Amino acid sequence: MRNIGNLERELDTVAAAGYRHVELIGAHLNDAAGTRAKLDARGLTASSSHVSIDALRAGVDSIADACQTIGFTQLFMPSVPVPERNSEAPYWSALGSELGGMARQLAGRGVQLGYHNHNWELQPKEGGRNALELLFEAAGDSPLTWQADIAWLVRGGADPRKWLERYRDRVVSVHAKDLAPSGEMLDEDGWADVGSGVLDWHDLAQACRETGATWLVAEHDKPSDPDRFARASFKFLSSLNG
Repeated sequence: MRNIGNLERELDTVAAAGYRHVELIGAHLNDAAGTRAKLDARGLTASSSHVSIDALRAGVDSIADACQTIGFTQLFMPSVPVPERNSEAPYWSALGSELGGMARQLAGRGVQLGYHNHNWELQPKEGGRNALELLFEAAGDSPLTWQADIAWLVRGGADPRKWLERYRDRVVSVHAKDLAPSGEMLDEDGWADVGSGVLDWHDLAQACRETGATWLVAEHDKPSDPDRFARASFKFLSSLNG
């Protein structure tokens, strides 16, 4: 939705498509009261939000205040900075430990903090383990959760069902995203509207529910027509409830 324009237009578009819940981004937390008012005016609620590691480091309490003002309890760090994505094992272990500590702090405020994956976290590091494994291992028994991006797992060569089962104690949310057949939708970086691509979302949605996901968040990283994506994906995902 980020290519549509301002937040008002984005929310109008998703509301018209049928959604009643939306996932926010970190910038929407800066004016939490204003964001809440825009949601309320359209009969929408926030399921969750992404937030950068820099914002978390700047002040966990202020982030928790924004979550409570807007009215949601799931928060996810969506990505590490681009120059750090190929970092070696010690970086990911340190990040997991840091996020685990933040997750404990936020849990005290009634907010769950989690990590959201892409495909680069699946590249093996020294010792054979990948970044996602190192991160969750270092988080230990902290309440750090996981928002699994299914299509990015597939792009990384992983079987999403196996990973969902492996970390079922951390899974609370899933990005429902689809992949176009090889060589198609190149202008949209090979992504597809949910349900129109090659992933079996009938099976995957069930696997997500069974491993603890409370939200399926429709996502497309580069839709040429955001309104089309929103409507088509809502229609498909709504059909799964039947």
